[in-house]
Amino acid sequence: MILKRRVLIVAAIVMLLLAGLLYRLADIQMIHTESFSSKKVNLIEESVRQRTQVMILDQGRGRFVDRHGEALTHDYFPSLILFPFLKYIDWPIEEVASILKINENVLVETVNSISEPVAFGNPKPMPLTEQQMTMINELKIPGVFAVYRQSRVEDLVAEHLIGIVRENKDEVLKRYPEKVKEENLSVHTPVGILGLQKVFDEFLLPEGESKLLYHVDNRGGPLFGIDVKYTAPANPYYPISVQTTIDKRMQEAFESIATKKGLTRGGVIVLDIDTNEVLAMVSKPTLNQVDPYSNLGAYNYLLETQIPGSVFKTVIAAAAIEQNIIESERLFDCDLNLYGEKDEKHQLGKLTFEDSFAQSCNYTFSTLANELMKENPTIIEEYASKLGLVQPVGWVGDVFHFQQFEQLPVNKKGQIWKESYDKSAPKAIAQTAIGQKEVRVTPLAVANMMATIARGGEKEQVRVVSKILYKNGTTLFNFPNQSLDGDTVAPYTAMKLQQLLRKVVEDDKGTGRRFQALETEVSGKSGTAETGRVDTNGRPLVNKWFAGYFPSSKPKYAMVVVELEVLEFNTVANDVYYELVKEMTRLN
Repeated sequence: MILKRRVLIVAAIVMLLLAGLLYRLADIQMIHTESFSSKKVNLIEESVRQRTQVMILDQGRGRFVDRHGEALTHDYFPSLILFPFLKYIDWPIEEVASILKINENVLVETVNSISEPVAFGNPKPMPLTEQQMTMINELKIPGVFAVYRQSRVEDLVAEHLIGIVRENKDEVLKRYPEKVKEENLSVHTPVGILGLQKVFDEFLLPEGESKLLYHVDNRGGPLFGIDVKYTAPANPYYPISVQTTIDKRMQEAFESIATKKGLTRGGVIVLDIDTNEVLAMVSKPTLNQVDPYSNLGAYNYLLETQIPGSVFKTVIAAAAIEQNIIESERLFDCDLNLYGEKDEKHQLGKLTFEDSFAQSCNYTFSTLANELMKENPTIIEEYASKLGLVQPVGWVGDVFHFQQFEQLPVNKKGQIWKESYDKSAPKAIAQTAIGQKEVRVTPLAVANMMATIARGGEKEQVRVVSKILYKNGTTLFNFPNQSLDGDTVAPYTAMKLQQLLRKVVEDDKGTGRRFQALETEVSGKSGTAETGRVDTNGRPLVNKWFAGYFPSSKPKYAMVVVELEVLEFNTVANDVYYELVKEMTRLN
């Protein structure tokens, strides 16, 4: 009796195990073939992958181009595609080699060495002419194709702005659950994780890949003969192109100069004053494409808030001018520091308002700020806003079903005060007046302030993308110029600020006098901001700025160079600005 019971128990366990195994097999082969396990693995897709060799001609993802239509991410190049089964068949090698004007042995060696399709000449495919492509394809050789193939641009530029694409299943499921559920999108589809690639990701998603493929057996030989198939999306309007406002030639030059001059942390940004479009944006450290989050390289410092230092005196100057508190004969004792105490390090004597701005006298602007704040406790933030300095300045608007679509991956507003009680503390007001204390603004916003002044006070949103284009070049969406909300300074105030900014360079004692040697007249304001940080030797680190526009008489470009957390005696910010103006003069 006991033996019989044991046999039944063992039999039951075996039956349960078999049932579990059968269910598992059914789950794999019948039930969840397209969404197996918590990771939603498509088993059919993976099975096909294992027995198919594919040459991707176009991944189908949209691309980025510069303002002139030149490729920034990837382009299409005529390529010769060779399949590995060519080693098993007779084909007119001599004719193909003759068309390419190469030795036929090179082709033989290539075919014999490959186990999957390749673009001939890899890692740098051999370029073909239209005539060569036509002649090769007219031969109708199985496994030999002359086609346009998507290829990544060799020397990427504006990497922080454009961003990065990665395959990330979790992110695909998070962003596009419905598309995955409806099988309109694979979890293997690469998506944007940084920069404009992330912002415009939904526009850039592929309709499907264009590819050449054939099926192989377990030894890599043809499974169904040597018939190579071509597959492509049916929609002729996709993939789209995102046309940025970047000038690729200018961007390349700026990146080269910033690197050569030793700008290691910070960046450069230049705006077209007429359109308020970004022409070039360089952030340092360089973005690491393999490991973007290493060494702070993923940060675009032009879009992050920084301590501005004396560049912020422009705001106090605007308020003082417009509130009419400047007396032409009034002199300020610039032998005193911002608190009105004797300053042994900076002995500038008694200066007028204009000379104080040119030589960046702290006492003058702390004095004016305290006078202004007594009359109006919100006056500093009001004028910072009037100059387009503290509000988010990137383009925002409705784009199809996207409400309040923001072009910039980061569109931060600035900060003037952190604690309201500082508005009644003279020392806190003094520090705020010279761009210290809690003042934080983005370099992009500083460039926008300079462009606003150069335009006579007109505030505009900053664009980095002008259009979205269909594959055939027609416009899918046009991003219009848009004003920046809020009050503006009076034209007279803007004119007086233009004079002050020019004097910074023109005056032989001005902080920007070095730029007098340039062929192009420059107007601008310098800034040296204390960061509160020190290097390994205990020496204070500063943020070094120069912000301005040029040519002074007919402003065309607004430009900012900022170097972050650097020793004051070891800064290259002015060197970079100087060389960039020279390069812009040469380019134009």
